[in-house]
Amino acid sequence: MNRFALAVSSAIARVTESALGPYQTAVIRIGFSATWLLFLLREFPHRQELYGPDGPWDFDLAQQLIGTNGSFTALMWFRGGIWFETVYLFAVLTAVLLLVGWRTRAMSVLFMVGVLSLQNRSIFMGDGGDNVLHLMCVYLVFTRCGQVWSLDERRVRRAREARARGERVAPDRVGPALWSVFGFALVAVTAAGRLGGDLTVPLILWISWLAPAVWWFVGRRARTAEPRILLDVIGNVVHNGALLVIMAEACLIYATAGWYKIQGSRWQDGTAVYYPLHLDYFSPWPALADVLSSSGTMVMLITYGTVVVQVAFPFTLFNRRVKNVLLAAMITEHAVIAVVLGLPFFSLAMIAADAVFLPTSFLRRLGDLAARARGRLAGLVRRGDHPVKPPAPRSPENPEHAHVGSSA
Repeated sequence: MNRFALAVSSAIARVTESALGPYQTAVIRIGFSATWLLFLLREFPHRQELYGPDGPWDFDLAQQLIGTNGSFTALMWFRGGIWFETVYLFAVLTAVLLLVGWRTRAMSVLFMVGVLSLQNRSIFMGDGGDNVLHLMCVYLVFTRCGQVWSLDERRVRRAREARARGERVAPDRVGPALWSVFGFALVAVTAAGRLGGDLTVPLILWISWLAPAVWWFVGRRARTAEPRILLDVIGNVVHNGALLVIMAEACLIYATAGWYKIQGSRWQDGTAVYYPLHLDYFSPWPALADVLSSSGTMVMLITYGTVVVQVAFPFTLFNRRVKNVLLAAMITEHAVIAVVLGLPFFSLAMIAADAVFLPTSFLRRLGDLAARARGRLAGLVRRGDHPVKPPAPRSPENPEHAHVGSSA
């Protein structure tokens, strides 16, 4: 009984004392924001047809659908191309800022607004990765995804180092300004009744706006440290719970996909992979598809291997070595799908979801390699800006040079 109580208390302390998986959540933040950003940039010439007024799913049809399902989308607040361009550029900007980790608490919320605004406007656009991104953008709001590999982390580190040197740190003015603008917009939109019929997104928006105010008030007015510690514990629990939900969601995606495949006759006889390789829509590289499908044995192994990996992965999470092997296999599979079937954004979204299971040691080594590469690149840039001067010619007045010359 004592061992059980000790294990329970250790688990509670682990969940409440810190935000777990800082590197994993950073990779998820970078992965999903980069996926969305690349998609928006690639489809920029076609944005009017996908989500704008020139699309077959016009404003009136979208308005009828939103009125039925109550989904949130800022694109339905106003008609016209100017508002659409504003929302589209807003989605691009928030993806960039979340990618680099600038004010991640605010940007994660605004990133969710951008994703939902476009995707809920035209729900028939996407290749499967949009569904994953749709869910993950909501989960990211509840995580502390800027603990590492972010501009926020660098700002906090520099402020801490400045205080350690006894220097005065200027008060933060950007955060309160963002909070004020966000609050003004939220109050105005709520008063106009534009937040949609479903209460989930409005509730998330209001909680995300009120939480920093409570945090600031407690930090300024509390006479003891207990209220601030309590808020920190709540933040850790929310973060760790969201991280657990992300992991469960990834497992659920693979488990359902694998079990549905088992029920299909083409997956049972080992020929399912053959057919998408010969569809024009999924064959950007026909020659490569022909090479992969030329061997019946290879097609059978890929078909059965896909099912085995997807079904088995959730059951291997408690065996680190087996889990890492299957994780590498799934990431490789998605990379192949991106190239062979021409589904890059679906694959990027799934790889970003898989990143939650990557080992911390591997992510740290990856971060160290990226830091060294960035340092070398910065050094090359500095040397390019300030070219190294050639050595001065040897002077005959230098006795050492004269000695060398005479001995020669």
